[in-house]
Amino acid sequence: MHLLVRDRSGQVHKLEAPEGWRVMEVIRDYGLPIKAECGGACACATCHVYVDEAWREKLVAPSEEEIEMLDGAFEIDERSRLSCQILTREDLDGLLVTLAPGSEPG
Repeated sequence: MHLLVRDRSGQVHKLEAPEGWRVMEVIRDYGLPIKAECGGACACATCHVYVDEAWREKLVAPSEEEIEMLDGAFEIDERSRLSCQILTREDLDGLLVTLAPGSEPG
């Protein structure tokens, strides 16, 4: 399966994604600029992404913990999710996410 990740410059990257991995892990392992400071523990908001409208309803709803963490992210909206909380699965092949402001290292 593949993920499509739009970076902050607007370039879209097609990434091979093993089933069952966190979207954040795939993005990080391909070397795209994402902080992901807590490593996927849902203890920060530095892996904030925007999920493309066509995919939002296909994802598992965010937990209360994720919603609370998103309160600390920059420029959140209805598309906002923590990429560490989205697990890849076969029916998400082609999922498009955009790296959000504040998720880049540095």
